[in-house]
Amino acid sequence: MTDPNAIQPSALDQLPDRDPEETAEWQASLDAVAREAGPHRAAYLMRRTLERAEAGGIALPKLLETDYVNTIPTSAEPALPGDPELEARITAWNRWNAAAMVTRGSKHGVGGHIATFASAAWLYETGFNHFFKGKEGDGSGDQLYIQGHASPGIYARAFLDGRLTEQHLDNFRQEAGGNGLPSYPHPRRLPWMWEFPTVSMGLGPLSAIYQARFNRYLTNRGIKDVSASHVWAFLGDGEMDEPESTAALALASREQLDNLTFVINCNLQRLDGPVRANFKIVQELEAQFRGAGWNVIKTLWGTAWDELFALDTTGALVRRLREVPDAQVQTYQTRDAAYIREDFFGKDPALVEMAKLLSDDKILECFHLSRGGHEASKVYAAYKAAVEHKGAPTVILAQTVKGHTLGEGFASKNANHQMKKLTVDEFKAMRDRLDLPIKDSDFVDGVVPYGHPGADSPEVRYLQERRAALGGPAPARRTHALPALPAPAEKAFASFDKGSGSQNVATTMAFVRLIKDLVRDKETGKRWVPIVPDEARTFGMESLFPSLGIYSPKGQTYEPVDRDQLMYYKEAKNGQILNEGITEAGSMADFIAASTSYATHGEAMIPFYIFYSMFGWQRTADQMWQLGDQLGRGFLIGATAGRTTLTGEGLQHADGHSPVIAATNPAALTYDPAFAYEVAVIVCEGLRRMYGEAKPGEDQNVFYYLTVYNEPLPQPAKPQGLGIDEGIVKGLYRFSTAESAGIAVAAGAPRIQLLGSGTAIHWALKAQKLLAEEWGVAADVWSATSWTELRRDALEADAALLRGEDRVPYVRQALQGAEGPVLAVSDYMRQVPDQIAQWVEQDWSSLGADGFGLSDTREAARRHFGVDAESIVVAALAQLARRGEVKATAVKEAREKYGL
Repeated sequence: MTDPNAIQPSALDQLPDRDPEETAEWQASLDAVAREAGPHRAAYLMRRTLERAEAGGIALPKLLETDYVNTIPTSAEPALPGDPELEARITAWNRWNAAAMVTRGSKHGVGGHIATFASAAWLYETGFNHFFKGKEGDGSGDQLYIQGHASPGIYARAFLDGRLTEQHLDNFRQEAGGNGLPSYPHPRRLPWMWEFPTVSMGLGPLSAIYQARFNRYLTNRGIKDVSASHVWAFLGDGEMDEPESTAALALASREQLDNLTFVINCNLQRLDGPVRANFKIVQELEAQFRGAGWNVIKTLWGTAWDELFALDTTGALVRRLREVPDAQVQTYQTRDAAYIREDFFGKDPALVEMAKLLSDDKILECFHLSRGGHEASKVYAAYKAAVEHKGAPTVILAQTVKGHTLGEGFASKNANHQMKKLTVDEFKAMRDRLDLPIKDSDFVDGVVPYGHPGADSPEVRYLQERRAALGGPAPARRTHALPALPAPAEKAFASFDKGSGSQNVATTMAFVRLIKDLVRDKETGKRWVPIVPDEARTFGMESLFPSLGIYSPKGQTYEPVDRDQLMYYKEAKNGQILNEGITEAGSMADFIAASTSYATHGEAMIPFYIFYSMFGWQRTADQMWQLGDQLGRGFLIGATAGRTTLTGEGLQHADGHSPVIAATNPAALTYDPAFAYEVAVIVCEGLRRMYGEAKPGEDQNVFYYLTVYNEPLPQPAKPQGLGIDEGIVKGLYRFSTAESAGIAVAAGAPRIQLLGSGTAIHWALKAQKLLAEEWGVAADVWSATSWTELRRDALEADAALLRGEDRVPYVRQALQGAEGPVLAVSDYMRQVPDQIAQWVEQDWSSLGADGFGLSDTREAARRHFGVDAESIVVAALAQLARRGEVKATAVKEAREKYGL
């Protein structure tokens, strides 16, 4: 049996020992320390030795955890600049008004959160007073990702600063009547203040990393030098459970993003209770971030603890702090000194002796109040160390008490996240605790008053002076009066008008070819940001590698294996392509940063993100919503689209529903183009709308979702005639009649209108021929480029009618006078075309690929779903039979003829 205490072989045993005798001496020394001074002393010495080795640049595995103490001891803290007394008064006013705002709003039932800002107040105030650069100075300022539940405190500071009024505060979460404040950071709702929507947990940290990375991208490509900008992300310790929160930690360290700081408010609580009841979240996060290569700063204890640490000559206090689980720390927060003496100090004889030297008041001060995140000097030291650290991003783990200063009814209580108000008596106690000059008589009819020291008070003057020195108000979103980007040369788009002749071309390839031309444009080519999640070769984009380069902050430090090939893999420091690896979430975060650069940095960039359509909206729809909220602009390209065009890959690759999800996003303009020239028209219109001269009343803050297909087919020439481009943009136009297609039909033959989108139009065209040649039916084929835009136009028309305006939906105008019933078909579930059914005056029917996908040939899959040309014929005959325009037996005959 193996002795469990025996030293086991390690990787070092495989290395030659040049001096076994010296090695034995070191091991014997360690054994002697452990034997004479105890294992804790031996562990202490080993940790200090490893720290010295790391500081000296000796290549050893890093320590993943340090003791449960502050990284920066009090003796090493820099002097706190400014006026600490004024800063304390400013923070007190902000604490008060944040709580008052939510409490006053609670009578309307709109909710709100008090406890988060109460715990994090100094984390924000210290940054606003000394670190966060505004947008009125040089460069772009800093980018602030504010924790969503802390928004009342940010509003309170803007009120003190004069940027908001009492009316604004009283309209917190009440926006419908105007002058309202959104619940959380929502740029679309308060675009002069908020830059980044963060309350969808986990998206803030992910986006912050890619924003910091995009800042480097802009600088390295020579678009704009934003090297002075720093990205600050304020996060909750519970939020770090979201997989997106830690998904890109390695990217941040790999690319040495020292322009990025995470500030994690470790109040040890999430929404229902402790974050790690039986463990320690701070230690877990430290190990996670250190393991990913981040610089970690722990700011855990306030100065009241200095006396206790000075008394800890045996290390017993540090050991006890390390072993106590978080839930017990929360319990200490709510219990008296006698309980703490027994449960915390009573576990170790050395601590029992220490406790004898401490008064009850001292114990309660330490365990109830003194946390590193509640002291400006501690927070300042951490922030200063973070911005001065080079070569890696920094995370600050700041320990706080959730509900701090709100009273015993709030602090550390499991339910405090859902507690929306304080009583008048609790407010009066809070007033006394914060030493605010608010009189009892100010509480009129039981309503808590807002507090303000006056526009010319020392507090307000100091606050505004500090912000002026740092470059203006924050947070703030700047709306730049940017000139419209010049339109690319017309020939880039017109080249698709003549079609592909006998050559088969997939619309995916058509889009890529268009992009190749657009990125060569002298005026706007450099502003394109191609984003690919490791699928460039799938989409035929590898030819862009040598010409544009793949962005890498290190350039290319190796000779690529395919260097002798024309389309070799080229990385460059100024590379234009963002090839993110297999991460749709990371690619979307890239897209969001690039798509909002027009506001964040005053530089309009044109991102396009191309992905398997199945793995876009389905996986990252929350980020698409974030994109819309953040007013992003650009092109999302769902490639290899449809349920039956990639069937060899099977069910999980078969997208039959992304347009349905996209239709739920008000900012997404969703198109399903069938032909290459339609792709060109839509992209041209998108560039105009988002980056060119906007039409009166037109919202530029939209993004486009185009589905493109991997099925090589002949691309027809663009039809001649008026209104084709308008129809493409609005969502519907007649591509061909039976007569224009050269199909012979008898005079007075039954007629049907076939509406198809995307690849389905090719089945409709085949059905058009079969119907005429085999059943004597004339069919007109329409290209429905956007079912969603048709629906939105119709909804707007309905709303206009209710206002007394006479307006006809475009879909009804387009189909006016079209003979016969309408049959719509797409490579998506029937819900997609059925969006417009109620506005079509003709008899309506639809076909679609409902249900799960499957692996087979395209033809077999289409027959399975009943959307192939023969199935369309049968469905068309069924519609006409119901109207008495063809024999009822024709439907059965057709089914038998085509083997359906």
